[in-house]
Amino acid sequence: MTVQPSPADPAATRVLVLNSGSSSVKYQLLDMADHSRLAVGLVERIGEETSRLAHTPSGEGERRERTGPIPDHEAALKAVAEELAADGLGLDSPELAAIGHRVVHGGKWFTEPTVIDDAVLKEIERLVPVAPLHNPANLTGIRTAQALNPGLPQVAVFDTTFHTTMPEHAARYAIDVRTADDHRIRRYGFHGTSHAYVSRETAKLLGKDPSEVNVIVLHLGNGASASAVEGGRCVDTSMGLTPLEGLVMGTRSGDIDPAVVFHLGRVAGMSADEVDELLNKKSGLVGLCGDNDMREIRRRVEEGDEAAKLAFDIYTHRLKKYIGAYYAVLGRVDAVVFTAGVGENSAPVREAAVAGLEELGLAVDSDRNAARDGGPRLISPDYARVAVAVVPTDEELEIAQQTYALVNAPAA
Repeated sequence: MTVQPSPADPAATRVLVLNSGSSSVKYQLLDMADHSRLAVGLVERIGEETSRLAHTPSGEGERRERTGPIPDHEAALKAVAEELAADGLGLDSPELAAIGHRVVHGGKWFTEPTVIDDAVLKEIERLVPVAPLHNPANLTGIRTAQALNPGLPQVAVFDTTFHTTMPEHAARYAIDVRTADDHRIRRYGFHGTSHAYVSRETAKLLGKDPSEVNVIVLHLGNGASASAVEGGRCVDTSMGLTPLEGLVMGTRSGDIDPAVVFHLGRVAGMSADEVDELLNKKSGLVGLCGDNDMREIRRRVEEGDEAAKLAFDIYTHRLKKYIGAYYAVLGRVDAVVFTAGVGENSAPVREAAVAGLEELGLAVDSDRNAARDGGPRLISPDYARVAVAVVPTDEELEIAQQTYALVNAPAA
């Protein structure tokens, strides 16, 4: 689905990236002339008396905070606009080319970033049943931003878009086809902007074109997902209809026998909502050991805590299974790459995930793995047949790049 934008003013090189959650708004203002960040901020606890806005301008500007009730997203975005205007970066600036919105679920119909109009909004709304926690908040952010500057192009960049290249045999669940089609049940995948960005940056790190490289990307944050990327195109990913499937996460179970849901209903008398709450918010690492912060889990492991050790072992065992599975899917792997908060910062996770896979050409150099370095880097020894890398993700830059490219595309 594509909406053709009007060509942007060539002097307008700035893009505001908005990520609207149910009670928060994260934002960054980027100048696409040099990819610099002009401002970064967060509004949190929207709708509470203890709402907070933290705004940091680039350069010499100091971080500013305001606290107090922010009743809704409209008030939150108005406050963001005021902070930007105070730095001469207001939403009415002629240098602002567009606003790029992170939208979690675009189904299989949105295969590229899309300029938002009424039809696009209706389709995002129709997808709410398969993304009830995310799409409503994304819609609120879009509508509020439209009201603040009706003439400014608004672009939706979907978490699912990168994964729409999956072949049907990877995207389909083995259930009745008519039931699946009637209710849009298939594997969509998420974290797509991160997987797209990191797979390209990994190819660059290897000195190759993305079309020449097969990469397994491990996006490991509080939410976690893996993808198999063949020549720049996703051919499989671990998350499915929702972000629950796949790897063990901070509070989500990841892969589980579907019959567990029926069992809990019959034996424990749990409702569907209660099981949903259990699997999404009370499982994963926090369900296993009470913590979802990998730093705290590692501290407990080093102190001999058995629950923390078991949680860590389950987490890394699942990672290893997906590396092996996606190695088989791809047939040839040029790199396994770790990204996001845990992937970029936890050397023990990276080491444990790769340990024992030497026959597949994978190994980690302990010194390189332990080194603290914020940039893209190889952590495998020189002799390794398959590169192991750490590549910091930048989802905001990816959204800004896709947004800017779309609004500056020549008219068809």
